Amino acid sequence: MGERLLAIDTATVACSVALFEDGALIAADYAEIGRGHAEKLIPAIAGLPDRGKADRILVNCGPGSFTGVRIGISAAKALALAWDADIHGYSCLSLVAAQALQQMESPRPVCVAMLAGHGEYFLQNFAATGEPIAPFVTLTPEEAVNQVAGDVIAGSAASELAAATSVDTYFSILPNAAHISLVASNMKNRAARPNYGRKPDAQPAKIV
Repeated sequence: MGERLLAIDTATVACSVALFEDGALIAADYAEIGRGHAEKLIPAIAGLPDRGKADRILVNCGPGSFTGVRIGISAAKALALAWDADIHGYSCLSLVAAQALQQMESPRPVCVAMLAGHGEYFLQNFAATGEPIAPFVTLTPEEAVNQVAGDVIAGSAASELAAATSVDTYFSILPNAAHISLVASNMKNRAARPNYGRKPDAQPAKIV
């Protein structure tokens, strides 16, 4: 058996896992579930060959759902400890950009726009190479209209943002762990720490 890599992605309403051996995809599971990532994730991993055991683990660190990001990273860290596996993280927006670029006849700069909750978007612009042009930002839809660079939009908020701009090419897609090989190696070596992109909805009660 060659070197195996397990990819875990629970940062959005989708929940996906993928197992690779020597870079080749050998099994994957993808479902758009909305909620319930904690209940879905472990059985999905257990359903992979050898129960998903791998030498390396990659996990989506956000930005995304506070609960989803936390569940994915917690599971990845627990498995890395149990398997003595290396663990790294990647950006949700980088994977969406890579998936969008794969669908184009010729690569073009792409703006990734993901629903962030409370009516806001996570937005980041990427070059045709898949490299980010600038850090991601959290914006209102009105603010996002003026931040789109290029003529392609991708992500869960793509159709909404495209309708508000002059952009007519968009891909309404969610991150899928099975496509993690599309992301450049230098963008898959971040520490496995959460990047929620915004404060959690629940806040500690103030003592008066």
